[in-house]
Parts: sequence; C-alpha cells; structure tokens
Amino acid sequence: MSLDDHPTVRAVRARSSRHVHDVPVSSELIKRIARDCGADDVGIIEFDRAAIAPQRDFIRKVYGRTRSLLAIACHMNREPVRSPSRSVANEEFHSTYDHVNETARAIVRALDEHGIPSCNSVAAFPMEMDLPRIMMVQHKPIAVEAGLGRMGIHRSVIHPKFGSFVLLGTILLGCEADAYDQPIDYNPCLECKLCVAACPVGAIKPDGGFDFLSCHTHNYHDFLGNFAQWVEKVADAKDARDYRARVPRTETLNVWQSLSFKPGYKAAYCISACPAGEDVIGPFLHDRDGHFADVVQPLIDKDEFVYVIPDTDAEDTVTRRFPHKKVQHVTSGRHTGSLQAYIFSLSLGFQRGRARGLDLVTHLRFTGASALDMTVTIKGRNLQVVPGRHVGEAGLLVTADTKAWLSLQNRDLTLADAIAAELVSYSDETLFAAYMRCFPL
Repeated sequence: MSLDDHPTVRAVRARSSRHVHDVPVSSELIKRIARDCGADDVGIIEFDRAAIAPQRDFIRKVYGRTRSLLAIACHMNREPVRSPSRSVANEEFHSTYDHVNETARAIVRALDEHGIPSCNSVAAFPMEMDLPRIMMVQHKPIAVEAGLGRMGIHRSVIHPKFGSFVLLGTILLGCEADAYDQPIDYNPCLECKLCVAACPVGAIKPDGGFDFLSCHTHNYHDFLGNFAQWVEKVADAKDARDYRARVPRTETLNVWQSLSFKPGYKAAYCISACPAGEDVIGPFLHDRDGHFADVVQPLIDKDEFVYVIPDTDAEDTVTRRFPHKKVQHVTSGRHTGSLQAYIFSLSLGFQRGRARGLDLVTHLRFTGASALDMTVTIKGRNLQVVPGRHVGEAGLLVTADTKAWLSLQNRDLTLADAIAAELVSYSDETLFAAYMRCFPL
C-alpha cells in the first residue's frame, strides 16, 4: 500500500487543507479556551515582542514552532499564604503550582482539538539542571507584557485584581493571533514597604534595591543549594555520630520532607504581607494598623531559624532587626562553572551594605585555558561590571588562573593555598579583602 492510499492519510486529506496555524487565530477564542480550562486571567503577546528578546532563543529550544505566547495567571487563596505556619502556606503554593500546570495541559489539549498547535511550559520545577540556564521560559516578563500585572519592589508580579497572590504559566503557541495584549498602564504596587518590613533577611531594600543572594539563601534553603550541601556533609561524615555533629536533626528532617512532599519556602513573607490588588486591598484601606497587626506582625514575631552566609548584609539584618530569630550559618550552595557564570553571579551576590563607603575600581585578569580581562567598579552601593576589557584607573589589580579562581569561588580551594601556589595575586591586601567582602561565598 502506498502512503497516499493509507486510510489515515486519506482521512486527513479529506479534511480542509487549510491549517489553523497558517492564519492568525482569534485571540478571543484562545482566551476563552484558557479560561474554560481554569486560568483566572490570560493575555497573548507576539513572539517578536522586544521585551522578551533575551529569552527568545531559549523558548525556541522548548518549542521551535513558537509564534506567539499565551500567559496565564491562577490565583492562590490568600489566608493560607499569610499563615505564619509555613507548612500551610507551602501547601497552597504547591497546590496552585499543580493547578497552573494542569490548566496549561488542559489548554494545550483543547487548542489541539481546534487545530491549534501549542506546548505548555513548566510553571516552576522541574527545570533543566544540566544547562547553564535552568529555567527555559521566564514567566514574569511575559506576564507583564501580556497585561497580567507589573513587578512590585518584591520582584513578584502584582496582578491588578488578585495582587501578589498569583502564580504564572506560559503556553507556547504555534500560531499567530489576530490581536495582542499590552502591559497595563499603571503599577498595582502601593510602595507601602510592608514587604520590606516582613523580609527576615532584608533582601528587599526601601529604595527598591534587591539582594538576590540573601533571598535565595534563606527562602530557598530547602531547594537546590542546601540539598547539595547536605549531600557533601553526608559524604564528609565519618560515621553517624559525626554526621549528627555536622547536621542538626531539623536539617535532616527538612531534607526528608523536601524529598517527600516538595521543597518548601522558608519565608515568601513579601507575598504574604502585600495588600495590593483590587480583591485584596479593602481591609488594608479600612484599617492599615489592623492589617499590619494581623498579617505582618506575626511574621516579624515568628521564632524561627534564618539561614544566612556569615558576614553578610543578611546576618546584620537578622541580628539588628530580628534578634529573637536564630541565625543559622550556611554557604551559598552555588557552583560557579565558568567565568561567564562568575560574571553573572557578581550582580546577584553583591552586598550593598558591605560596599558602603567603598570607591574601588578593580582590574581582574584571568589566565590559563579561559583568558579574560574584566573591570569591576564599586562606588558606594552601586556596582558596574565590564567584561572583556580594563576600564579606567584601577585601585586594585587581581591576576588569577581561571581554574583556580573558580575553585576558590566553589570553596574547593583556599585563598592561602591559591596564593602559595602563585595561582592568585593582588596588588593591595586591604582592598582585595574589601572586594571579597562584597561578594561572599
């Protein structure tokens, strides 16, 4: 039997030869399908929207036929997220993430029934752990462009109706739409700074700055970084007694619970405290002091472990603002595998408090298999990184073998050993120490 005579081929060719994805599809049809499948709000943007240019190549790796993007938002129940009992809050996060993924799957299936090709991405985990960029589709910029809200100073999308109590997803569409959405023309963020007050590590700054490292170290303690550290502690322990001396019992139970019931956020208090959004703001407008007393103060008063890297801005914040909370020292848990990763880590780990009063231009020269010159300028609380060349007059010169420098960043090599082996050198010991304090390991 020839291919042309196969019953499947004949049945398909008997249908209309005009494929839906060859012409723009009704945006209203796509949105109706998405809402019917469980999305609380939706928006569509074209694939060539300038704002998503940085992630376009990554999206193509997920679904090469992408021609437009459908952003969806599903809202969470507010009161569980506000609970000081984070087991309750985390169950709401996990259940809503599951709902986002189930909704996205249902949308793709319904679109397929209309002849519209599409691919659902992942709301959060699992991610691509073996790639330099683990999250292939970044939902926040897409949601903002699709009119689902704006970024607040807590670095989460605030929906105009549901406020911060939303989780996001993206469906990659293999068709164009006949109409696209635009960002909303205002920011629902009230700039009330309650997220600043509630954050146990001071990651959110009153001036809008954000300390990613402090947030990641504490709030995501039960995620990637701590698991890697825990495995290394198990490997290093001589026996059960030594293991118990290295790892508190609560940490062992945390790892078990994360593996059994999904990892939990240690805080996310910035979401809990946020009063923005039409459906959320009423009680705050009626009684601001009452909102603070009922929602924010219990989070501030909570007696809990706070995970910080030693000698960082986060540790200063805990000891100064939350002396009743217990400091637990950890490392960053990150693995820096390349100079590109090191460059990227500088802005994420920069400690503005440690840089206060520092005016320093550093010229770094990396040698060996991966050679690179770069300039790092610290001026007060501001950081500028220029890879590829030396700029301006340097106060500090650093020369390092690339492999040794990366080993130093990963705590596989001590600075003393690197200097003794002539793998790292610097022009001024005091300034080098000041530089290193700004980027903790």
